[in-house]
Amino acid sequence: MKTNVTFRHFQGQNPDLHSLAIESTNRFKKFNEDIISANVEFINEAEKTVQFTVHVSGSTLVSHESSDEFKKSIALAEDKMIGQIKKLKTKIAERH
Repeated sequence: MKTNVTFRHFQGQNPDLHSLAIESTNRFKKFNEDIISANVEFINEAEKTVQFTVHVSGSTLVSHESSDEFKKSIALAEDKMIGQIKKLKTKIAERH
């Protein structure tokens, strides 16, 4: 799985957030082996927003969350994405 991490409106590097994003996207593989790529976007504005875009064979899933801290936002967005991945896998299994 290819993973891209993007930081918008940041000053300098953020290795802690980068490694946290990689760990989160690696967890997605537990729920669906067909994930092709994942994009993680950190947006530093009034609220700290994290957006996951995951490309699964034939589908694109998006989840985003905003809060006062990036760690909280990434945890909430990760939970949403895991729910979407599980739901997609169930739908595909029901078709076959």
